[in-house]
Amino acid sequence: MAETRYSAAINRALADAMAADASVVLFGEDVAAPGGPFAVTRGLLAKFGPQRVRDTPIAEAAIAGAAVGAALSGLRPVVEIMFMDFMTFTMDALVNQAAKAHFMFGGQCSVPMVVRTPHGGGLNAGPQHSQCLEAWFAHVPGLKVVVPGTPADAYGLLRAAIDDPNPVVFVEHKGLYGTKGELPEPPAPVAIGAARIARAGRDASIVTYGAAVAWSLRAADALAKEGIETEVVDLRSIQPWDEAAVLESVGRTRRLAVVHEAVSAFGVGAEIAACISAKAFGRLAAPVARVGAAFMPVPFAPSLERACLPGETGIAAAVRRLMAHA
Repeated sequence: MAETRYSAAINRALADAMAADASVVLFGEDVAAPGGPFAVTRGLLAKFGPQRVRDTPIAEAAIAGAAVGAALSGLRPVVEIMFMDFMTFTMDALVNQAAKAHFMFGGQCSVPMVVRTPHGGGLNAGPQHSQCLEAWFAHVPGLKVVVPGTPADAYGLLRAAIDDPNPVVFVEHKGLYGTKGELPEPPAPVAIGAARIARAGRDASIVTYGAAVAWSLRAADALAKEGIETEVVDLRSIQPWDEAAVLESVGRTRRLAVVHEAVSAFGVGAEIAACISAKAFGRLAAPVARVGAAFMPVPFAPSLERACLPGETGIAAAVRRLMAHA
């Protein structure tokens, strides 16, 4: 294994996919000559040329619409939307076209496209560049949504997303791009919809994804010093999500906290909490807890942003409250 940056793992996944399949094309704002707004696509233009790696105008609706047309025409487009906040402009192409084409045309076509987009705060980018909107897309039948939290999963899930015949929203956290982790050699595939146990435990389960995995692991380490052994389940995919893995974990620990950076209201955590409460009610020793951002736009000021977003202290506090139940 080699230690690899999260951004480099994504870059390698793109390069390997494009080398393996000439139908894979990449386009978006600044992805070619500049190498991407976060330098994730650096070097790909030189490797694959302007016919397969293209910069586009600042027009997210046009980017998404072109990707749908390219996918229906036999290509496998990977497009980048610079910030998840601007996925709002792609909604018609993704929700009404990409997600439904297979069904509307009687299964005669597929839409093998990937939309890469970074979400999340922590960079003091303010309310229009810090949102976590993945629950919007997880709510749409026909779309898959994945949120890798490690370099290995970023590589494996992106390769799986590009190979998938269905449209996939691939969510990256801006705060993870510079983080490092082990990447197997050769990199291992990761199935969409399969969770992993990031840390084993017996007293409570934390179910999470993306950047919140690292926060949850730090919270679990702090709780271990108090004698509380917390299991951390990294969903990796939120549509589909690994319901069986979560039920198995909760069946052993009898306590569950669902953690994500997005606001708690009407979010991924709400869906998981409802499902587990319905299917594991008799095994739960405490109500399911949810940890998420405050229900407000993300502030610019660093101090206010820290107060708004969840972190390891709030996660640990939620687990302690679960443990207070007999």
